[in-house]
Amino acid sequence: MSGTVNIEYTVHIWMEGNQFIAHAMPLDVMSAGPSPDEARKALDEAVHLFLVTAADHGTLEEVLQEAGYELRQGSWVSPSWVATERHTAVIGG
Repeated sequence: MSGTVNIEYTVHIWMEGNQFIAHAMPLDVMSAGPSPDEARKALDEAVHLFLVTAADHGTLEEVLQEAGYELRQGSWVSPSWVATERHTAVIGG
């Protein structure tokens, strides 16, 4: 990969126990930390390593296209989010 490439992603953060979980959408990369900022920093590093590894293996374009990205004017743009919603499923009688 020559030059620089911009790849945007959306981050969702929530708590599980005493850890904050950060999830990069639509790349489906996750990390955790003791605070939202630490989880975010760990996620940014994980995303960077994930993308560099894909680039090194020559699969970056394929990975991004499978995740729904489009190449626009030299930047990979993630799918447009329509909504983030919380739903509830009811099980049983």
